[in-house]
Amino acid sequence: MNPVTLLPFIVLIGAMFLMTRSAKKKQAAAANMRNEMQPGTGVRTIGGMYATVKELHDDTVLLEVAPGVHAVYAKNAIGAVLDDAEYNRIVHGDEPELDVDGAIVPDDASSLTELDDADEADEAKTDLVKKTGSDEDDEPAEAKDDKKSEGRADGETDAK
Repeated sequence: MNPVTLLPFIVLIGAMFLMTRSAKKKQAAAANMRNEMQPGTGVRTIGGMYATVKELHDDTVLLEVAPGVHAVYAKNAIGAVLDDAEYNRIVHGDEPELDVDGAIVPDDASSLTELDDADEADEAKTDLVKKTGSDEDDEPAEAKDDKKSEGRADGETDAK
């Protein structure tokens, strides 16, 4: 047989080997995570429920879903083991303590651009009015509208 005809089969078998190897690594990591659980650890089930581990058995885990409410789950149903800070943030709404020694960043940039004088503050404001050099701008808007509509009936437009 020609080696060129065997090449697609070799590539296919190599790809299947790599895919199954990565899946086995993920399964081993999940099993290791489940085996490292201890009573008192916060967990999230694959269904999205947060609970605290009370007891560990060979294939099952006793979880405290709410104070005084216990449920037995299979170890395979544990999706993630959470550290204490993350579990308390999610379940109890605890905010992480801020590092007071670090630099404090303001919510807006107004404190970063301090102006000394009121004149400088007026100059800093942006003028949003369109300015043109023609004399027509001195007329009120109603007068401009009257000039435009002279000689036309309602609904008529300029034909070009």
